[in-house]
Amino acid sequence: MASIFTKIVNGEIPCYKVAEDESYLAFLDIFPIAAGHVLVIPKVETDYLFDLDDQKFIGLMLFSKRIAKALKKAIPCKKVGVAVLGLEVPHAHIHLVPLNSESDINFSKSKLKLTVGEFTEISAKIANEFI
Repeated sequence: MASIFTKIVNGEIPCYKVAEDESYLAFLDIFPIAAGHVLVIPKVETDYLFDLDDQKFIGLMLFSKRIAKALKKAIPCKKVGVAVLGLEVPHAHIHLVPLNSESDINFSKSKLKLTVGEFTEISAKIANEFI
């Protein structure tokens, strides 16, 4: 059965897209721990990040780097944190989270509740900075 992320890639489920190319997709996490929390995925479904072949793994990291730079320009923060958990969705993904302190990347804290308008505005801001 296809993961929720594969359904997003296939257009079966909508997302707040930040950027994509032929191999990778970046979109806002709908249960963010910070405004601008982005998920970056390979379009090919692979459960575990470290099961990606070297080319896909490196490509995902380079694409994530470009997203992180756009994110930092769009959302005021000191740095962009990176986390790989991979337990909640069986599809390799990277979390990019705007950081002003280490506690900003605590996944056990309450998730933000953003409106459709806020998600739309944030995704557009990041997309506009993506090069």
